[in-house]
Amino acid sequence: MRAYIGIKYYEDNSNRDRIEAIARALEACGFDTVCIVRDVERWGEVDLSPRDLMAHTFRAIDWSDLVVVDLTEKGVGVGIEAGYAHAQGKEIVTIAQRGADISATLRGISAGVIIYDTLAALAPLLRTTLCRELPPAATP
Repeated sequence: MRAYIGIKYYEDNSNRDRIEAIARALEACGFDTVCIVRDVERWGEVDLSPRDLMAHTFRAIDWSDLVVVDLTEKGVGVGIEAGYAHAQGKEIVTIAQRGADISATLRGISAGVIIYDTLAALAPLLRTTLCRELPPAATP
């Protein structure tokens, strides 16, 4: 299963820790993750035109089974990603740190909304709601 991470990006990567924590939590549930700023732009090493950025974004969403939108901070791009994912029939889960403003429209297209207090608290919440039962480990 593949999960796309939609989140507001900053040129200085000031929320890199948040992106990495979200990715680790999803990967612990068995998801392969994709995040454009990390995987395509490589934290600012690759500079894409807005057109190319959106082409990569839409392709990554198309290839994903789940779209996780972090709305701790609003961004126009995050709304575009969520709207596109919904139009493509992708399951959307919205996550946000407590106190964030989540619009009624985003709640309306989300399969679930997870509110977390700290990044450390996010992983257990994702495990509870998103982790699929994995087959037992093979014994030698």
